Amino acid sequence: MRISSRGLGRWAHRHAQWLFPAPAVLLVAVIIVYPIFYTGWMSLQEWFASSLTAPHFIGLANYRKIAIADARFREAVGRTIYFTIVAVGAETILGLAMALLFNREFWGRGLLRTLAILPMVATPTAIGLVFVMMYHPSLGVANYLLSVVGLSPWRWTYSSQTALYALALVDVWQWTPLIMLIALAGLASLPREPYEAAHLDGASTLRAFWHITLPLLRPALVVAVLFRAIDALKTFDIIFVMTQGGPANASETINILLFNQAFSYFNMGYASSMAVALFAVVMGASLILIKVRRSVTW
Repeated sequence: MRISSRGLGRWAHRHAQWLFPAPAVLLVAVIIVYPIFYTGWMSLQEWFASSLTAPHFIGLANYRKIAIADARFREAVGRTIYFTIVAVGAETILGLAMALLFNREFWGRGLLRTLAILPMVATPTAIGLVFVMMYHPSLGVANYLLSVVGLSPWRWTYSSQTALYALALVDVWQWTPLIMLIALAGLASLPREPYEAAHLDGASTLRAFWHITLPLLRPALVVAVLFRAIDALKTFDIIFVMTQGGPANASETINILLFNQAFSYFNMGYASSMAVALFAVVMGASLILIKVRRSVTW
């Protein structure tokens, strides 16, 4: 028995490089890899969860349908990309402006910087419910604030013309601080020598920002945009809580349409193909931004 235990111990010692990572690899395979492959397999099937029949293999028919025959899906793709561009673009501009402000020394800077990042710690569902009340056309505070500055009231999420912009405003309010924090970290790491040389040459503050700060800060900004773009493409909770894709599908993104196909119509095969298509959109956007970041790395 002692010899057998020694032999087992030696065997474990020789294969320690495989034995120690094995539990983590198995866990990752179960909770990440298996759902991915199952979704890919299900996307090749025709199956309604409400039926008693087994999944029926139909090959690429689901993908052919979302690419050619489903205008609603194509509109959702365009809406998702447009929402991402509007939200992330506004967050980048405002986040950079806030980072430049908080990079300066002034009284109360620490307190204001802490207050500025508070929207990030709230849950999107709670934020969505708060903005539902704020956006109410007659009882909400948003239209009251517009009337104070002399502007006409909006219908916010109650109109198909403004619903997507109202949702993007909520996303901007919550996630601009993230870009601000990343930009602040980038500003703190910038060297002082180029600014001293520019000051001796008589460069203005605006020219120093345009020709020194912005180029040096560009890699950090691209990373911030990458993080936010990936997250914005997958936005679900705020849209679902506030509009559920309405009115008249005006705010129906890929995630909302996918959810409705899966859990309203129980069309699991078609919903799985949409999930794969959404993954392709997110992966494509990520690769483009990673390539942009590498091209601007100094």
